[in-house]
Amino acid sequence: MARSGANVYARVGLESGVMSASPHQLVSMLFNGVKAAITMARHHMAHNEIAAKGKAISKAINIIDNGLKISFEADASNPVGEALVANLMALFDYTVKCLLRANLRNDPALLDEAERLLESIGSAWREIDPNNMPQAQASGNDAAPVRFSAGA
Repeated sequence: MARSGANVYARVGLESGVMSASPHQLVSMLFNGVKAAITMARHHMAHNEIAAKGKAISKAINIIDNGLKISFEADASNPVGEALVANLMALFDYTVKCLLRANLRNDPALLDEAERLLESIGSAWREIDPNNMPQAQASGNDAAPVRFSAGA
């Protein structure tokens, strides 16, 4: 019973965080969620918990396919932005393939590869947080950045 109450409390906290988050923060939350799912998959793989491993990997794939991939929209007037998004989509597709292979082969090295790739993208995403940018960049005084938006 106490665990159920804690789960409800955690869910309310997460929902509150999502409701108050900026689009940039929402994408960061997706990166955190996929990392947590891969960590759980690794744990279940190590303990030969096949069903739980599959569920955790499915959750990671769902976050990538239905969260991260649809969060990025290229600016149609900016071919550099379109190319960047196309490259991100290809990397997300490759990461999903790594996760599927990891599940089929019970291979933690493939989980590591997927996590490493997603962490490099997630780290770059956190670096471009508009709330952390110097005022000159935020006001547009530097060279024009590649524009793409994290859709909500």
